[in-house]
Amino acid sequence: MTVRYDPSIYDGAAAHYRYGRPAYSPELEALLTKELGLDGRGRLLDVGCGPGILTVRLAHLFEGAVGLDPDAGMIGEGRKAAEEQGIGNITWVQAMAENLPGAAPGPYRLVTFGQSFQWTDGVRVGEAVYDMLEPGGAVALILHMADGRPVPPSPGPPRIPHDELEALVRKYLGPDRRAGQGSPPTQAHRVEDALARTRFGTPRVIYAAGIPDLIRDTESVLSGYFSMSWAAPHLFGDRIESFAREVRDLLTARSPEGTFWDWPGDTKVILAVKPA
Repeated sequence: MTVRYDPSIYDGAAAHYRYGRPAYSPELEALLTKELGLDGRGRLLDVGCGPGILTVRLAHLFEGAVGLDPDAGMIGEGRKAAEEQGIGNITWVQAMAENLPGAAPGPYRLVTFGQSFQWTDGVRVGEAVYDMLEPGGAVALILHMADGRPVPPSPGPPRIPHDELEALVRKYLGPDRRAGQGSPPTQAHRVEDALARTRFGTPRVIYAAGIPDLIRDTESVLSGYFSMSWAAPHLFGDRIESFAREVRDLLTARSPEGTFWDWPGDTKVILAVKPA
């Protein structure tokens, strides 16, 4: 697969990403530490790091960390998040995954992809990552997974009306999902299948329990949509304020208190280890 990067994909979305994307499982650090025997040594590489959600969260488990993303706005938000939390062991690199290993040479103890592996040339990038890992190092593809996972009981507020909100997106942007100047990549296989075609072989799949009582407010829900490649702010042009107003009106009608229950699912970790 040939990957051509479109710099407009997330244009205007970086400022919304940290505020609008739901968090991964609070058990993620403990899961990775247990499965990989993390002990504070080695380095982390977070590929397609966006605004550093995983990079900032996991950096304390390593001597050093690198956040890599092709979008300058995302890198800027990641650097800001690290500064706000007083984290000083992260290096930020603006580059594509296909620029590895040159863009961020190894070795690494762990390489993570937080909902980003599907944007890459999976087999090519997986092979590059294999060579960049120290013996016994691992790659982890981390994503939300709701399909087939048990749904917890609602803590009270209504669920986010995603069907109606996505209908509003289609009203403004048309029936076909967009990404930058084109369309999102078509996935013929699961991301774990692409990884299985590399020297890593078939990965393991582990789940960490999601947040059962995650409550979001109206502005967070709106930011969540603006953080998506298929609903990024630039796609709406001069109709962006009209769209935002309709979203707020819809959400107010569904929850006058302005709060919603979000269940993005459990955190799925697709894990593959390089032999020691």
